[in-house]
Amino acid sequence: MSKNILITGAAGFIGANFAEYFVEKHTDYKIVVVDKLTYAGNMNNLKKVEDKIEFEKADICDFEKMKEIFNKYQINGVIHFAAESHVDNSIKTPFIFTETNVMGTHILLETAKQIWGEGSENKFVHISTDEVYGALGEEGYFTEKSPIKPSSPYSASKASSDLIAFSYYTTYNMNVSVTNCSNNYGPYQHNEKLIPHMIKLALEDKKLPVYGEGLNIRDWLYVKDHCKAIDMVFHRGRAGERYNIGGHNEMRNIDIVKLILKHLKKPESLIEFVTDRKGHDYRYAIDPTKIKNELGWEPETKFEDGIIETIDWYLDNKEWLK
Repeated sequence: MSKNILITGAAGFIGANFAEYFVEKHTDYKIVVVDKLTYAGNMNNLKKVEDKIEFEKADICDFEKMKEIFNKYQINGVIHFAAESHVDNSIKTPFIFTETNVMGTHILLETAKQIWGEGSENKFVHISTDEVYGALGEEGYFTEKSPIKPSSPYSASKASSDLIAFSYYTTYNMNVSVTNCSNNYGPYQHNEKLIPHMIKLALEDKKLPVYGEGLNIRDWLYVKDHCKAIDMVFHRGRAGERYNIGGHNEMRNIDIVKLILKHLKKPESLIEFVTDRKGHDYRYAIDPTKIKNELGWEPETKFEDGIIETIDWYLDNKEWLK
């Protein structure tokens, strides 16, 4: 059977990296990309694969348009990245996150159910975040059994979409898997995010605002390692299962900022501590044992290598920082 794969949100950061990876690895698949091209979507992110994909500018919340696209391209697999993802934005404009992340995901699932039929073996992978689990203290890790306890409108909207995805497995016997990843870094990331934002400001010799004292800890995952994990889940992940994808690279925000300044040969005096974010989770860290044992995936990129590659990529591609 031919594989006509729909990748949503592939003009964004992780989706664009995944599209590149997937097109190169699976040359016999037809790839259809749907993206609304909001401020976070950039067609330049797809330049390397533009002649190898079909692109549809569309909103995943448009039920009729999604059905049209599924039928037009005979879609029989979905990898769903499209989402509003910036926590600060979710604090300021939360309803947009509910609409896109919850309703958009629900519409895609319902479209797939109506067109594929209940009990279909066609695969639907929903890409989510470790933020659905809330915050960790000094010790411990998120596992797939950790309680869902989101702190922000963003993470709450993702937690909701996860649960809707699982409900389509339970109720309609659909072949749905959910992945929850730690913080990604790498090429094509929008400059509102920590690493490219700090690179941009440092290059402009502007102050680098750091929340609180910069002691919040994140588990950093190189985006290309993440792409390999998603590919494995799409092809071999079990229906109705959640897979945590983490980088084994815990870093304090302040240490990442200092590392960026050091590599760019900029002074630490550019750092400016600012009032902490509302509901700022202290620490995220993922235990990826399940995906390692079931699918054989492990992160391959050491943070000290990946971060330098990432900084150098932005230096070579400064248009992404504009």
